[in-house]
Amino acid sequence: MTRNVLIAGTGMIPFVKPGANESYPIMGSEAARLALADAGVAYDLIEQAYVGFIYGDSTAGQAALYRIGLTGIPIFNVNNNCSTGSTALFLARQAVAAGQAECALALGFEQMAPGALGAVFQDRPTPLDDFLAIANRTFEGAGEVPMAIRLFAGAGKEYQDKYGAPTRMFAEVRAKASRHAVHNDKAIFRKPMTADEVLASPNLFLNLTRLQACPPTCGAAAAVVCSEEFARKHGIADPIRIVAQALTTDRPGSFDGSMIRAVGADMAREAAAKVYQAAGIGPEDVDVVELHDCFTTNEVLAYEALGLCPEGGAERFVADGDNTYGGKVVTNPSGGLLSKGHPIGATGLAQCHELTTQLRGRAGPRQVDGARIGLQHNLGLGGACVVTLYQKD
Repeated sequence: MTRNVLIAGTGMIPFVKPGANESYPIMGSEAARLALADAGVAYDLIEQAYVGFIYGDSTAGQAALYRIGLTGIPIFNVNNNCSTGSTALFLARQAVAAGQAECALALGFEQMAPGALGAVFQDRPTPLDDFLAIANRTFEGAGEVPMAIRLFAGAGKEYQDKYGAPTRMFAEVRAKASRHAVHNDKAIFRKPMTADEVLASPNLFLNLTRLQACPPTCGAAAAVVCSEEFARKHGIADPIRIVAQALTTDRPGSFDGSMIRAVGADMAREAAAKVYQAAGIGPEDVDVVELHDCFTTNEVLAYEALGLCPEGGAERFVADGDNTYGGKVVTNPSGGLLSKGHPIGATGLAQCHELTTQLRGRAGPRQVDGARIGLQHNLGLGGACVVTLYQKD
């Protein structure tokens, strides 16, 4: 980055089940207004906007932002699968860092349908065909299982076979998420559950149960980013600095037959390494993490990819409570995707909102004591991974 970039403000609406939501233009415009109000910035000061969604027609970003104002600015519509929201943030940050804008808006929203994710277009190959082929070759009957469940259940089974991790470890991750979400009024599920309840829920595939999968969700979140000069000029109160950020895509290893690599563990590892190197900060310095727990298996893989614990060390990390309050680092104080929900285009910006709130010390009962450094991990199959490091100066 050529100059420092700050989070001036964030906004997020409560996530809800499909059918309980407003339409995407209303959700998106509301989240954007909340971010602008939090920053104390009028919309006519926004010079560029990056809007993320995957289930929507072209220029849906304009449909949302036109409800706020018609200022003629460049509006870019972004789709990078489940990393869409943080990709929008990456692009907004990049524009400010490069001096192309002094203040930019990143917005993400999703209006989802009930049920497991599937291909929208049935008359052409899906971008995930090469990834799904690995699961189909590895596990009998995989071809009949919804695609995301197939891939992440397969990765979890490979992890268990490799390290001898018990199935209960994944259930404990889900129980932890539910405890964290109790204090998040924007989460879709706020009732605590036990590991036994998680294991007793209906089986989806291999060792993965229903309560270990995030629900389809509708919602929106946004962030205003700006330069230090803009912040001084406009009196931005309590900004949070983006110290480093990296976006990575797949390398050949993603297709070597390993389910763990197929679901992006190497992308995450590479992105985290780039961020730590650029920031001069290691995983041991991180106080709070919002990571992409679309399934419990992916949270476990992310622990190791982000360097929060050693390779094969997730079982001990979870058993010792090092992933929660009182441990080494608090992961997903928001409740994560598993409890907060996963409106795909909004997720990366909801993570940004949570970390900004934590680093400002405004998270209330879920506040991580003394939090100064936050790490965000947002993964999209097919694929892209964005890792972002934030700091309270």
